[in-house]
Amino acid sequence: MTGRAPPGRVAEVIEVNELTKLYGGRTAVDQLSFTVRPGQVTGFLGPNGAGKTTTLRMILGLDAPTGGSTTVSGVPFRSHPRGLRHVGALLDAGHVHGGRTTAAHLSALAHSNGLSPRRVDEVLHEVGLAEAATRRIGGFSLGMRQRLGIATALLGDPPVLMFDEPVNGMDP
Repeated sequence: MTGRAPPGRVAEVIEVNELTKLYGGRTAVDQLSFTVRPGQVTGFLGPNGAGKTTTLRMILGLDAPTGGSTTVSGVPFRSHPRGLRHVGALLDAGHVHGGRTTAAHLSALAHSNGLSPRRVDEVLHEVGLAEAATRRIGGFSLGMRQRLGIATALLGDPPVLMFDEPVNGMDP
């Protein structure tokens, strides 16, 4: 699959085929298949331990599936040279270096993904963290970390956004 659709067909943005993940003798994801096309909003509902986060991690190439495959725009996500331009993701807002400032965190990601440094200020304004640009992340509340995670996901202006519990700890 190349990610380009023949005339008259809509290309798949995310395709998951018979995805399976085993942890020892425990099955976390069992032959899951689905397709997400442009313009669709897709959500996972289920109890803790149902495999929602594991599925997102496999799509992003952070965990290897035991079986099956995933593609983003027709290729495995790891094949995209500048990941933030293809998928913006927020999986765990706590996985950031607490000693860095907000601006330094986003600037490093912008640089490594070939993005304009202007995007840092733009996304900080967009998520309401502009005044916290010089603050160290370690002192942030959960809600502020969530907003930083959303800013990170938006940084590359990607066509695909993947959020795992994005409003956890956020004020209405």
